Order: sequence, then structure tokens, then C-alpha cells
Amino acid sequence: MYLLTRRASVQFRQSITVRVIRERTERRTYHGWTWVDCYVLDARGDAIARRELFVMPAGLQPVVDRASRRTKVPRNAARAAR
Repeated sequence: MYLLTRRASVQFRQSITVRVIRERTERRTYHGWTWVDCYVLDARGDAIARRELFVMPAGLQPVVDRASRRTKVPRNAARAAR
């Protein structure tokens, strides 16, 4: 998941969160730019639209997916379970 802001492209006046499906390497672009296929995500992380975007990869900011993070277990609790 990535946050796309104006650093990725001037088209993003308001930032959006996306899940990149693939980079379109078969398309010729300007140096430092690329095409990506992605899903635009809502606040819950659900896909609401599929888009093809022209972006600067250096401007893509990784976002931590809260649903996939592991919950930390206190050390004492892990020992007590043995």
C-alpha cells in the first residue's frame, strides 16, 4: 500500500492510498516516471476503484497495513502459556 501525494505526481492535489497491482514496464515514459495499475483504497482499506496512474516511483510513500500487522504478545504472557 502506498500514499500518493504531490511528490508522486502533480495530479494528486489530495493524497490517495492505493494498492499497486503491477508496474507497466512495456510503456515508454520519461526518465524517473512509470505507469502503474492499482486499486484506490478507502479509509477501511477496501478497494473502491481501479486506476492506471502515471507516477514518479520516488514519490510513493509506503503505508503500513494495520490489518496485516501482528499483535505483539508480552514476553511474560508467552512464557505463561508454556
